Amino acid sequence: MIRLAAASVFLNLLLPTMVLAQNYVPGEVIVRLKSDFGSPDSYAFLGKAASDKQMQLKEQWGKFNMYHFALQKGQTVEQAVQELNADPNVLYAEPNYYLSKTDQVGLHQVFSASEIQAAAVASQGYQATGADIGVQSVWSDSSVPDQKPIVAVIDTGLDLNHYVFRDTHAIWTNPNEIPGNGVDDDGNGYIDDVNGWNFVTNSGVMFDDDGHGTHVAGIILGIDQNIYTTELQESRIQIMPLKFLNGNGVGTTSNAIRAIYYAVNNGATVLNNSWGGNSYSAALHEAVAYTYTKGALFVAAAGNSAMNNDAVPMYPASYDVPNVISILATTDYDYKASFSNYGPTSVHLGSPGVYILSTVPNDAFGTSSGTSMAAPFVAGTAALMKVASPEMLGYQLKSILMSQYAPVSQLAGQVVTSGRLSSAAAVSFAKTAAVESSQPAYTLSYGRDPDLAANIAGGGGCGTVRALTDSQTPFGTAGAVVILLLLPIVVLLIMRSRAPVNRRKHERFKIHSDVRIHVGGREMIGSISSISLGGVQVNTSALLQDGGLVTMAIASPDGGERIEVTGRIVWSEANKAYGVAFNQAPQSVLTRIADWTRNLQKAS
Repeated sequence: MIRLAAASVFLNLLLPTMVLAQNYVPGEVIVRLKSDFGSPDSYAFLGKAASDKQMQLKEQWGKFNMYHFALQKGQTVEQAVQELNADPNVLYAEPNYYLSKTDQVGLHQVFSASEIQAAAVASQGYQATGADIGVQSVWSDSSVPDQKPIVAVIDTGLDLNHYVFRDTHAIWTNPNEIPGNGVDDDGNGYIDDVNGWNFVTNSGVMFDDDGHGTHVAGIILGIDQNIYTTELQESRIQIMPLKFLNGNGVGTTSNAIRAIYYAVNNGATVLNNSWGGNSYSAALHEAVAYTYTKGALFVAAAGNSAMNNDAVPMYPASYDVPNVISILATTDYDYKASFSNYGPTSVHLGSPGVYILSTVPNDAFGTSSGTSMAAPFVAGTAALMKVASPEMLGYQLKSILMSQYAPVSQLAGQVVTSGRLSSAAAVSFAKTAAVESSQPAYTLSYGRDPDLAANIAGGGGCGTVRALTDSQTPFGTAGAVVILLLLPIVVLLIMRSRAPVNRRKHERFKIHSDVRIHVGGREMIGSISSISLGGVQVNTSALLQDGGLVTMAIASPDGGERIEVTGRIVWSEANKAYGVAFNQAPQSVLTRIADWTRNLQKAS
C-alpha cells in the first residue's frame, strides 16, 4: 500500500463519550412496562404518566411495551427514574444516554479522487490498509447475486452522491417506497425513506455532516471491490445508511434503538456499529437481542480508551448477546493500536484500525484511525460471506469469523481469538460450510446502570490532583505523522451527592506523587497531594465527567512503583470538588496504597 503525502491535514474537535457535560439527555427517560402492550395495566400507566406526571410521549416500541418520554419541566432524570422504577407496572426506567462515534481524532489526511486513483495504478495493491487481510482474493470471488445482502451503517449518515457509491449502485433502495410523494407507501412508519432514514432530523435526507459514516461505508464497500480505481463494478452488497449521530458524532440511545429496529425490520442482516458509550442501557440491550432473533450479525467497535472491556464495559460492544462481535483495532503490523480497548474475554477479534484510507464526502478520500475503522472491515467481510451463503445466520457468521482468522501472537491476552481478521479465509470457508438453520437459545438478563447518582456512594474522593495537563501519545504509521488531539472546553454538570457530607470513611494522608489519568481516549498527567483507600480528588478544570469511569496510574511516594486503578468520578458537596472514588479496586491495589500511607503524615 502506498502512503500518500498529505494534501491537507484536519484536526477535528471531538466530544469523546467520557467528557460530555453529562452522559444522558436532560429531561428524558426510557420506560419498559411489565405488562403486555395494549393491556389494561399498560393503558392505566400511560394515562397516569400523561395526567399525573405530565410526561410527554415521544416514541413507543409497541412490540416490547417500551416508551420514550419527555419529563415535565423541573423534574430531574434521577428523580423520575427512581419514582418510575418504584412503580409496580414498570420493568425498568432509565435515562436516555448519549452515545458517540469511536474514531480517534477524525480525519488525518484528505486526498482527491485523482490522487488516489494514481496511487492505485502505481501500487496495484490494497490501499485501505497495509495489513494483509486477503481482500484482493475476495474482490473477484463471485458474481453479483440476485438478492444482495444489506449492511446497515448506523452512523452519521452517508454522502449518497459520492461517485464510489453512486457508480457501484451500492446504496440500498427501499423497493416499496415511491420517492418524493410525501406518503408512507410501505406502511413502515417512515415517509419517503427511499435510501434509509435520518433519525436526527426525522427525514429521508442522509446528509453526512461529520464524514464518519461515509468513511465507514467506504471501508465496507472496499471489501467488495477495489474502490480506489477508475474501473468500478456493480456492488454485490447493499449499504443501508441510518443516521443517528449528529455533526459532532453524538447521538442518543433512543435514536440508536430506532435505527437498529429499522435496520432489521427492513432486511439488514449485518449491522455495523462504530459507536458506543460506557453506560449500560437495558433498552439498547433489548434492541441488540432483537437483532439476534432476526438472524442478523451485530458488529461493534470495542472503543478507543485503551481500557480493558472485561473490567470497564463499552456498550453495545460488551452486551452478551450471541450475535455481537466486538472488534479491537490493530496496526499495519498486527499489534494492538495504542488507543484501542481490549478484552481477553469480551473483545473477540482484531482488525485494521490505524490510518485507514476510505471515502469521505464530496468525492474525496481520507485517512482515519479508531475501532470505528476496524469494525467495518469485519462487517464488509460478513456481507461477502452472506453473498457466498445467503441463508447463513448471524451467529454462524460470527463463529466462522472467530475460527477463520490470522493468528497473531502479539494479540494473545488482548482478544478472545488472539487473532486478526482474515477476509480471505472467512469468505472461503463460508462457501462450503454447511448452513446451520438454528441458533443457540439466549435469555436476556438485565444489568443495571451504575452511573446514576443514587448508586454513587461515599461522596467525593479524599485527595487532590493538581495541574492536570494533556499528555497525548503521538501515533502513526510510515512517515511518523504526529496528530494532536484537540478537545473542546466542556461545561461540567455538578451532581449533588446524597451521601453524608460530615463523615469521612477513610483517613487521608499527604503524598507528593505524579498521576496519569486515562479518560475518553486521552491521557492527562498531574500530581497528588493526598490519598486514601477511598480515592483521590480532582479539580473541576480537569475536563472530567461526573459519573464516568477513568483509569489512574499512580506512582508510589518514592517513585519506585506504579499501580493502576479504575475509579468513578463523583462530586463532593462538602469539599466543593470532583473526586475519583476507587471503583471496586482489587484488594492487592488497596493493600499497596495502605502500605504507602503507613509512613505518611495525616492530612487535615
